[in-house]
Amino acid sequence: MATTYDYIIVGAGSAGCVLANRLSADPSIRVLLLEAGPRDRSLFIHMPAAFTHAISRKPIDWGYFAEPEPHLDGHREACPRGKVLGGSSSINSMAFVRGHPLDYDHWAETGLRDWSFACCLPYFKRMETFSGGPDAFRGGSGPLNVTQPVFTSPLNQIFLEAAGEAGFPLSGDTNGAREGFGAIDQTIHRGRRVSTATAYVRPISSRANLEVRTGCQVTRVVIENGRAVGVELLQGAGKVVRADREVLLCGGAINSPQLLMLSGIGGADALRRHDIAVVADRPEVGRNLQDHIDVSVMYACSQTVTQTPCLSYPRKALIGIEWLLTRGGLAATNHFEAAGCLRTDDKQAHPNIQVFFIPLAVSPDGKPLASGHGYQATVMLLRPRSRGDITLHSADPVKAPRLRFNYLGDSADAAELADGVAAARRIFSQPAFKPYQDHEVLPGAQITTADELTGYVGRSFKSTYHPSGTCRMGVDEDTVVDAQARVRGVESLRVVDASIMPAITSGNINAPVIMMAEKLADMILGNEPLAPESP
Repeated sequence: MATTYDYIIVGAGSAGCVLANRLSADPSIRVLLLEAGPRDRSLFIHMPAAFTHAISRKPIDWGYFAEPEPHLDGHREACPRGKVLGGSSSINSMAFVRGHPLDYDHWAETGLRDWSFACCLPYFKRMETFSGGPDAFRGGSGPLNVTQPVFTSPLNQIFLEAAGEAGFPLSGDTNGAREGFGAIDQTIHRGRRVSTATAYVRPISSRANLEVRTGCQVTRVVIENGRAVGVELLQGAGKVVRADREVLLCGGAINSPQLLMLSGIGGADALRRHDIAVVADRPEVGRNLQDHIDVSVMYACSQTVTQTPCLSYPRKALIGIEWLLTRGGLAATNHFEAAGCLRTDDKQAHPNIQVFFIPLAVSPDGKPLASGHGYQATVMLLRPRSRGDITLHSADPVKAPRLRFNYLGDSADAAELADGVAAARRIFSQPAFKPYQDHEVLPGAQITTADELTGYVGRSFKSTYHPSGTCRMGVDEDTVVDAQARVRGVESLRVVDASIMPAITSGNINAPVIMMAEKLADMILGNEPLAPESP
């Protein structure tokens, strides 16, 4: 490893790999990409159906757990985060969801004028090669292969028919011009996961001006006279690597605020309690923590058409062998192939609930939940009101930070998600599902009233693993970073990841993070931004 580079990127995840690609495209720019975890060699990463085994798997996951939740009787929720080349894009469920245009327009309304949907759309298009071909909303020549799936179960089409019968709109492209229910895009190509490591870094591995180092954990940003000049590594007894231009933090919504605080950037009183010298008093660092939550609606199936039996041996092993030999079969999909977004009431300017259909009955860890055959929907709250925070346990960089999500801290979240459960039940009660429906497993026929549904949500919800917002971007001086992701109070330091989202987007956040990194790469390089598009 050299000792000096132009740019040092901390974290080779969804954003870091994008920046490594775009910044190193100029052969005169020296780029160092640092990742604390290993290379992405695990079979469970690349086999799409094995993502439940990749999540929370050592050593490719940070293994975070939140503090006991005050509104959940002290329950501690897991928070998997990718600790591997590709970051969380190497362990997530591969659902490609841009969010709603109004998400970005609301960012723009706060003063972030360059972050409207019209300004973001050309970057969404630049990053992807869509299997359906390019159009006014979709890209056709980007690094990231995005696939609209061919349904592997007839129940996916039944689900869409039922959604239409329930009065919800249908869409031929759920990331396109019309919102509604339809096939849900996947970051899967030719039967393999597409991560930012495989899409952005692997194709450029021969670039002489890009160095990728795994197994390198950064303990702090080195700041001299108010300017970030490098990073200190855990490996090599405090070895310092210097950056002539900028240090770019891409560790995600947990690791980036932790590293800022370890480097003296955070609330001054909190830093002093850990004997950390204050470089910049930024109390917002670690605050505004947001996450999506979801619950399941599950039914036993009266016909032998679901894929639940595939979760048990020996069929599970045979499916894996088929994938190893052909890159095809039921292991070549994430089984999230049909989904949609809906409004639970007329007051919603845009959808507030996302419903994913799964043609099998399964627990979050991939184990079958129903004997015989079953199917389910995952009902997700898109814009939670509850906010948490991230703080330090100590100044020890190896010790995980303290995570407080404050789930259901705003009681409206549980009530709104309960309305989403009622909407999912409405879909499953339509004529299209009658030939396939036996009985409701979850929440269960005994749960009928609004209060009972809200209670079910409180007992049964789980995190969707989308932490964001902890280094909030904005135009006011209280925000952590400005509209170009530059850390306030320190020169030559930016944060580029989900932590800078002012408000969480309406859906899975991996696609928005990749888009943000594409857009910020132009800002870092001083390039003219792509022209806004309003199709």
